[in-house]
Amino acid sequence: MCDDITELENQGFYEKQLTRRDFNLLAGGAAISVAFAGCAPGEAAAGISEADVLIETPDGMADAYFAHPTEGKHAAVLIWPDIVGLRPAFKMMAKRLAGDGYAALVVNPYYRQVKAPLVEVGQTFRDPGIREKIIPYRRAMTEAHNRSDANTFINWLDAQSAVDTTRGIGTTGYCMGGPITMFTAHERADRVRAGASFHGGGLATDKDSSPHLLIPEMNADYLIAIAENDDKRSPEDKTVLKEAFAATDNSAEIEVYEGTQHGWCPPDSAVYDEAMADRAWARKLALFEKALA
Repeated sequence: MCDDITELENQGFYEKQLTRRDFNLLAGGAAISVAFAGCAPGEAAAGISEADVLIETPDGMADAYFAHPTEGKHAAVLIWPDIVGLRPAFKMMAKRLAGDGYAALVVNPYYRQVKAPLVEVGQTFRDPGIREKIIPYRRAMTEAHNRSDANTFINWLDAQSAVDTTRGIGTTGYCMGGPITMFTAHERADRVRAGASFHGGGLATDKDSSPHLLIPEMNADYLIAIAENDDKRSPEDKTVLKEAFAATDNSAEIEVYEGTQHGWCPPDSAVYDEAMADRAWARKLALFEKALA
């Protein structure tokens, strides 16, 4: 639900929680470094290899970031970022996932129009000028684009020496990336065994194209972590999703994370909630350990 209403809600919450000095620290990356207790992209990290990569697609070259343990083969994870796109915070999240033992690819979903990053450090979607810049890119992106990209990115991952193709693939999505994980899991039901949506918007709608209608044809277990203010706006969504998964052989952990605002997981978010983000991260690892074995 990356819209103006959500941003107004988040802004009111944010102003109650942080001083301007706190925001400057966050903008400078201090909060990210503390939260992840590791190296930023490009900084040496023992046992982890990383690279900015270009992936050839039917619509051009997609810029992305790939991190994985240096030794051995590992289950792959395809990461769909939030509406602000590929940027240092998401590279650090991919690198953290590599430290947890996975080969993680985070992509620029807007590569057809613009290269990442779309924002400078310290800029967020809460800024009207940033929203005006990004929303046209988001509106130009279609489900067909997402499906085509999912195929391309998964094929690319399977061709990497660091990826164990005998294990299933996981996919995670934040904000707009939540429903993209479902398009991915449906499009590549042959490979995707786990999906995780964090404050995803539009997972269950009354439209014929609603992502939740794809669940019966997926072959993936799921984690759906819902922001409290998103749940207040659409309280029936979680029930619809639970019923959809219950009718299949796929398991799903669907939970509203108390006290969180839409966008609470990325560490550069204005409403980042470290404790709840860490809890969601741990639940994601539990899912991957089970589903990608």
